[in-house]
Amino acid sequence: MNYQCHVHEPDRPGARRARSRWWAVRLAGVTGLALTTSLGLGGAPAIGTVDGPLAAAADDRPGKPDHASTDNKGHKGKGEQDRRKGAPVPCSADALVAAITLANAHGGAVLDLAKDCTYLLTADIDGAGLPAITTPIILNGGTGTTIKRAAATDQFRILTVDTGGDLTINHLTITGGHSTSNGGAVLVNAGGTLTANRSTITRNIAGAAGGGISNFGITRINHSTVDRNTAAFSGGGVGSTAVLEISKSYISANTADLGGGVSTEGAARIENSAIAANYAQSLAGGLIMESGVGIVTDTRVTDNATTGTGGIFVGSGQFTLRRSTLAENTSTENDGGGLRSNPEASVVIEDSLIKNNTAPAATADGGGIYSAGSLVLRRTKIIGNQAGDEGGGINNESTSTATLFATKVVKNIAGVQGGGIFNEPNGTVELNTATGTTVVKNRPDNCSGDVPGCAG
Repeated sequence: MNYQCHVHEPDRPGARRARSRWWAVRLAGVTGLALTTSLGLGGAPAIGTVDGPLAAAADDRPGKPDHASTDNKGHKGKGEQDRRKGAPVPCSADALVAAITLANAHGGAVLDLAKDCTYLLTADIDGAGLPAITTPIILNGGTGTTIKRAAATDQFRILTVDTGGDLTINHLTITGGHSTSNGGAVLVNAGGTLTANRSTITRNIAGAAGGGISNFGITRINHSTVDRNTAAFSGGGVGSTAVLEISKSYISANTADLGGGVSTEGAARIENSAIAANYAQSLAGGLIMESGVGIVTDTRVTDNATTGTGGIFVGSGQFTLRRSTLAENTSTENDGGGLRSNPEASVVIEDSLIKNNTAPAATADGGGIYSAGSLVLRRTKIIGNQAGDEGGGINNESTSTATLFATKVVKNIAGVQGGGIFNEPNGTVELNTATGTTVVKNRPDNCSGDVPGCAG
C-alpha cells in the first residue's frame, strides 16, 4: 500500500526587530474586572523558546523524557529560565478575553493567570474561545490553572495564533476544545509561533487535523504533555505541515485516522520524549512523516497500535531515528509492526533498539521493519519482532536497499519465511559482517531470498 501525500512549504516568519516599552493601562467595564497595572511589551523572544528551528537540546537521560514535564504546578524545572512577571488576570473568562484583546492592540504583553482557576469559555470568537493572537503574548499559569471550553456551548477551539502572533504558554492546561476544522485546542497559522512550556494539552477534538495542536507555522513543545486528543483525519496529538520541535515531552493516548500521536510534513525534530499508547484507525499509530525531514533522537516510540504500521510510517523524504527505542507497537492487519517506509523514503536508524513489534496478520510482512525505500542501520538491535507472513525482523522490498553495519538481528519470528530478514527479488541487502553484523537465532530461518553472508 502506498501512502500519497501533498507537501506544504513551511512558512518562515521574518525576524522581528527587538523592541520594548512599558505602559500603564486600566481595564474596566468587564464584569468583576478593574485592573491598573504595567504590562511588559516587545518583540523579544518568548521565555523558554529555543534559539531557532530544529535547535538541539541536551538531556542527561537519553531516551527518557524529564518526568517533570507533566508538572504544570509552577515549579521551576532544571535548566528552565525564570518566567517574566506580568499583569495579573482575575479568574474570569471575560477578564482573559479583555486582557488578550488589549495586549493585541498594544503590541503584546505578559499575562499572569490565576492559580487554582478554570477560565471557562462560553463564547465563539471567530472559531476560538479567545481572541486570535497577533502579537507576542506570554500566558503564565500555575498550580491548577486551566483554560477550558464549557461543555454545553458551541464547538470551538481554545486558541488561534495568526500571522505575527507569538504565543508562549507556561504551566497551563488547555482542554475541552472542539473544532470542526483543524486544531482542537490550538491552531497555529502560517507566520505564527507557539511555544508550550510545562503545559498540558488534553481532551480536545478536531474535525480535521491536529486534535491537540495543528501547526502551519512554528510550534515548540517543551516539558509538556499532549494526551487524550482526537483528530478525525491526521495528527491525533499534533498535526504539523511546517516546523515542529518536541523536547522532553509526552505524546500519549491520542487518536486519529492517520498518525495517532503525531503527523508531520516539512521539518520535525523530536528529542528526549515519549510517543506512547496512541491509536490510528488506518495508518501509523505513533508517528507519520508524510514528507520533508524528520529527526527523532533519544525517544521512546512504544505501545502504539493501528490496522497498518504500528509505530512509525515514513511516506517520503529523509527520516533519522537515533538512540531511540521502537518497541511493543502493533499493526493488526497490514505490514510494518514497528516501522514502514515507502519507495520515496530514505531511513537511517542508529544506536537504537527495535524490539517486540508485531504484524500478526497471516498476510502481513515486516514485524520490526518493512522497508520499500532506502534503509541504513548502524549499531542497532532488532530483537523479538514477529510477522504473520515474511520478514520477522526486516522485510526488504524489491525497491529497497538495506545496508546493515554492526547490527544484531536476533530471535525474530516469521510465520512463513525470513525469520530474521526476508529479501524480495530485486531487493538488495548488505550485511557488512566485517563490522559485526549478525543474524542468528531467528525462526523458522535467519534469512530468505538473496542475503549474502547470512546463514539460512
